[in-house]
Amino acid sequence: MSTVRRVPPAQRLEVEIGDRRLSLSNLSKVLYPEAGFTKGQVIDYYTRIAPAVLPHLRGRPLTLKRYPNGVDQPYFYEKQAPSHRPDWVQTAAVWSGHSSRTINYCLANDLPTLVWLANLADLELHTSLALAEDVKAPTLIAFDLDPGPPATVVECAEVALRLREAFDHLGLEAFPKTSGSKGMQVYVPLNTPTTYDDTKSFARALAQVLERRHPKLVLSDMSKQRRTGKVFVDWSQNDEHKTTVNVYSLRARERPTVSTPLSWDEVEDVSEPEELSFTSAEVLERVAEHGDLFAPVAELQQELPVASSAS
Repeated sequence: MSTVRRVPPAQRLEVEIGDRRLSLSNLSKVLYPEAGFTKGQVIDYYTRIAPAVLPHLRGRPLTLKRYPNGVDQPYFYEKQAPSHRPDWVQTAAVWSGHSSRTINYCLANDLPTLVWLANLADLELHTSLALAEDVKAPTLIAFDLDPGPPATVVECAEVALRLREAFDHLGLEAFPKTSGSKGMQVYVPLNTPTTYDDTKSFARALAQVLERRHPKLVLSDMSKQRRTGKVFVDWSQNDEHKTTVNVYSLRARERPTVSTPLSWDEVEDVSEPEELSFTSAEVLERVAEHGDLFAPVAELQQELPVASSAS
């Protein structure tokens, strides 16, 4: 049984989670100045959301994005697991062709590790689309929908619905979530053998089809000059060397917003951007009421259609 549930605003607290012992520090330090949201509240959120988020983190190489002095101060990414980590934090050795070296990534496989990461002010959790046991085999396809102002998440929702139409035609189920920032993502779980070459080709082909059919709404290339008022369908995230923000991750915005699973009804009904922006407290309430809407992403097995099926 864990002794950690809610974290009091003390400066340092020794806690036990199962047979793991952690020392939590600077708990009253404000990490979200506009919201007055403290490090202790960050730890509390990740402790309470753990049953929902851990199935989506387990076994995936994790890139830390740390904000030691808050969201309005400099941050840094950390791929290599910190040398001062407890010996019970699991890691995975992954060869990096870009860096020509082996990187030992953290694996957020359990509650003690999640709490330890939160104590490092690792506000955002960025994971691979593949498991560490086979980093070249993604378990899902990600479509990252990025709105170019004045477009908002409302236009992203419209594009997500067009994607769902295509998936329905192909016999695939897909699951939407907010980015926790300005956009939205749509995930297609596979959990069957595939490669990044196949998933990226499929995602690119489908994005290009959407652009041809909806040229005033959709963009399939990274041209910033053409992005005004359109939604960029970023298919390039389907890559061994890239990560995406994990579902239920906090985001480093003015408020502690979260990358939040959505129902398709919510995507259909949205009319204002604020309707698809959720804070940590709201997400905890949603999970208590609806459970993990993203659960099938970690479990559902689907076969990737041949690339020509998207055209």
